[in-house]
Amino acid sequence: MIKSILTISFTVLTSIVVLGQENNDNKRPDGPPSVKQILKDLDTNKDGKISFKEAKGPLKKDFNEIDTNEDGFISQKELKNAPKPKRREN
Repeated sequence: MIKSILTISFTVLTSIVVLGQENNDNKRPDGPPSVKQILKDLDTNKDGKISFKEAKGPLKKDFNEIDTNEDGFISQKELKNAPKPKRREN
Protein backbone atom coordinates (compact mmCIF):
# COMPACT_ATOMS: atom_id res chain seq x y z
CA MET A 1 0.00 0.00 0.00
CA ILE A 2 2.71 2.48 0.99
CA LYS A 3 4.74 1.46 -2.04
CA SER A 4 1.76 2.23 -4.32
CA ILE A 5 1.20 5.66 -2.74
CA LEU A 6 4.87 6.54 -3.10
CA THR A 7 4.88 5.41 -6.73
CA ILE A 8 1.78 7.49 -7.56
CA SER A 9 3.21 10.51 -5.71
CA PHE A 10 6.50 10.24 -7.57
CA THR A 11 4.68 9.97 -10.91
CA VAL A 12 2.52 13.03 -10.20
CA LEU A 13 5.49 15.13 -9.05
CA THR A 14 7.55 14.10 -12.08
CA SER A 15 4.68 15.04 -14.41
CA ILE A 16 4.32 18.46 -12.78
CA VAL A 17 8.05 19.16 -13.16
CA VAL A 18 8.10 18.07 -16.81
CA LEU A 19 5.00 20.09 -17.70
CA GLY A 20 6.44 23.13 -15.93
CA GLN A 21 9.60 22.92 -18.01
CA GLU A 22 7.68 22.57 -21.27
CA ASN A 23 5.69 25.75 -20.60
CA ASN A 24 8.74 27.82 -19.76
CA ASP A 25 8.03 31.36 -21.01
CA ASN A 26 11.58 32.47 -20.26
CA LYS A 27 12.98 30.75 -23.34
CA ARG A 28 14.81 33.00 -25.76
CA PRO A 29 12.74 33.51 -28.91
CA ASP A 30 14.08 32.49 -32.31
CA GLY A 31 15.57 35.58 -33.93
CA PRO A 32 15.22 39.23 -32.98
CA PRO A 33 12.03 40.57 -31.37
CA SER A 34 9.39 42.16 -33.61
CA VAL A 35 8.71 45.90 -33.64
CA LYS A 36 5.41 45.24 -31.85
CA GLN A 37 7.19 43.20 -29.17
CA ILE A 38 9.79 45.92 -28.63
CA LEU A 39 7.07 48.54 -28.23
CA LYS A 40 5.12 46.28 -25.89
CA ASP A 41 8.19 45.65 -23.73
CA LEU A 42 9.66 49.16 -23.62
CA ASP A 43 6.72 51.57 -23.94
CA THR A 44 5.97 51.63 -20.22
CA ASN A 45 3.52 54.56 -20.35
CA LYS A 46 1.70 53.03 -23.37
CA ASP A 47 1.76 56.19 -25.49
CA GLY A 48 2.77 54.29 -28.63
CA LYS A 49 6.37 55.53 -28.72
CA ILE A 50 9.61 55.03 -26.84
CA SER A 51 11.29 57.88 -24.99
CA PHE A 52 15.00 57.95 -24.19
CA LYS A 53 14.11 57.12 -20.59
CA GLU A 54 12.19 54.00 -21.70
CA ALA A 55 14.86 52.82 -24.17
CA LYS A 56 17.35 50.09 -23.24
CA GLY A 57 20.38 48.39 -24.74
CA PRO A 58 21.29 49.09 -28.37
CA LEU A 59 18.10 51.13 -28.78
CA LYS A 60 19.26 53.54 -26.09
CA LYS A 61 22.82 53.59 -27.41
CA ASP A 62 21.68 54.52 -30.93
CA PHE A 63 18.64 56.57 -29.84
CA ASN A 64 19.59 59.78 -31.67
CA GLU A 65 20.33 57.87 -34.88
CA ILE A 66 16.98 56.05 -34.76
CA ASP A 67 14.95 59.16 -33.81
CA THR A 68 15.14 60.54 -37.34
CA ASN A 69 12.60 63.34 -36.85
CA GLU A 70 14.42 64.44 -33.67
CA ASP A 71 11.25 64.74 -31.58
CA GLY A 72 12.75 62.90 -28.60
CA PHE A 73 10.77 59.73 -29.20
CA ILE A 74 11.11 56.61 -31.32
CA SER A 75 7.89 55.86 -33.17
CA GLN A 76 6.82 52.53 -34.61
CA LYS A 77 7.77 53.76 -38.09
CA GLU A 78 11.24 54.88 -36.92
CA LEU A 79 11.72 51.56 -35.15
CA LYS A 80 10.82 49.66 -38.34
CA ASN A 81 13.35 51.71 -40.32
CA ALA A 82 16.10 51.52 -37.67
CA PRO A 83 19.39 49.94 -38.68
CA LYS A 84 19.83 46.46 -37.27
CA PRO A 85 22.33 46.28 -34.40
CA LYS A 86 25.67 44.78 -35.33
CA ARG A 87 26.31 41.28 -34.02
CA ARG A 88 29.14 40.76 -31.62
CA GLU A 89 31.72 38.35 -32.91
CA ASN A 90 32.79 35.61 -30.54
